[in-house]
Amino acid sequence: MTVNTPLCFRGKKILAPMVRVGTLPMRLLALDYGADIVYCEELIDIKMLQCKRVINEVLETVDFVAPNERVVFRTCERERERVVFQMGSADAERALAVAKLVESDVAGIDINMGCPKEYSTKASMGAALLSDPDKIESILTTLVKGICKPVTCKIRILPSVEDTVNLVKRIEKTGIAAIAVHGRKKEERPQHPVHCDVIKAISEAVSIPVIANGGSHDFIKEYADIETFQKATAASSVMIARAAMWNPSVFRKEGFCPLKDVMQDYIKYAVRYDNHYTNTKYCLCQMLREQLETTQGKKLHAAQSTQEICEAFEMGDFYEETTATFEAKKTSLETKVQDEDDQIEDPDVIKMAVRFDKREYPPQITPKMYLLEWCRKEKHPQPVYETVQRPLDRLFCSVVTVAERKYRSTLWDKSKKLAEQAAAIVCLRTLGVPEGKLCEGENHLVNKRKRGDQESLISRDHGEDLAEPSHKKANFIEETSAMNVPKM
Repeated sequence: MTVNTPLCFRGKKILAPMVRVGTLPMRLLALDYGADIVYCEELIDIKMLQCKRVINEVLETVDFVAPNERVVFRTCERERERVVFQMGSADAERALAVAKLVESDVAGIDINMGCPKEYSTKASMGAALLSDPDKIESILTTLVKGICKPVTCKIRILPSVEDTVNLVKRIEKTGIAAIAVHGRKKEERPQHPVHCDVIKAISEAVSIPVIANGGSHDFIKEYADIETFQKATAASSVMIARAAMWNPSVFRKEGFCPLKDVMQDYIKYAVRYDNHYTNTKYCLCQMLREQLETTQGKKLHAAQSTQEICEAFEMGDFYEETTATFEAKKTSLETKVQDEDDQIEDPDVIKMAVRFDKREYPPQITPKMYLLEWCRKEKHPQPVYETVQRPLDRLFCSVVTVAERKYRSTLWDKSKKLAEQAAAIVCLRTLGVPEGKLCEGENHLVNKRKRGDQESLISRDHGEDLAEPSHKKANFIEETSAMNVPKM
């Protein structure tokens, strides 16, 4: 596998990674105004490894979705060759696993080695890595060897120039494509002067591109100042954080756009890509700054939805038109998917339109338990469930194979467990076998469980050893594993 369009880090103006700011709307807006490369906000490796990659056909995005359905990282084709994915990690193998997960959707991978915040350093990530060069070398070397995209890292400077230069030289040997240097020590804050001399010393000591960062307070007030900061640090490129957060049109050669236009452009992207309203609100508040006490600022502060944010900026019609378009597109895609399902459906699968409703069954009794019990009684292999998730709406459908026949519900469910229970119901009803519903009368599995509980109590009363033989424990585990009682 080769890099299709290698990312160049020389002579570039770059949007820095910023927590809560560097989401898709801000990245796209920065690109529109002239940024060459955009970094996403730092995303923690462990959280990313829990995510599933989903193609969102309605928004035309690639989403990395957590188990709780929250979109952790969203990207699109527009930025694919410009976006660098920054992660927080303190483990080489985890970092590599995340890099491989997102590799095909981004232009590069960056490791955060400069964040001084406690949530990062207490997990040995961010600036904590600066005191562990061996770990830095392990993570970067593993990434460089393990993926085809360029690898970078972002650091802060150490207490001495000599130590900083020595560390960067060691980092350079790992084979990374570039290094971003925030010209402050980990204990220093934005109000402290940026150490241009240290960045310059690094730039003169290594051959890889050095990206200067930290100039928003002292240097970068407008576009022309980006070059001034670059010359002062002798860096290959400049990375901008707060100046871009306040007004991303700082990347615009022609000068700043009116803030009102910038904010409306941002809102359009936020609506277009279904950005969570709290994140949208946060970014807009950073842009408004001293204007938060104006009438519009107060409306923004009071907004509790994307629609209310749009109304605060006189964009209510845009919101309604855009959301209506998405609803129509979603409906069209759902119809198309259903038609395709009907066309490619295996004719040998027996189908019914059923759902599992926990309220119709005794506590801890499910159709899957009944089906497993029936298979054992009839000496069939235990049921095999195959579940798929539909990318469009993330719903699930399960097919159960029993005695070489397949069964499924035609209705898609919101969880894997519910889909499996529905498939079990279809099978049981086709076979004419009780499924355990309350309306079926006496429930032999319930009675069986009650007898088991009573025997345990009797044994306990007589002081008998409660430890079970190993084969009985295995049977108990096998039975309870089939009791996938869904959370309703």
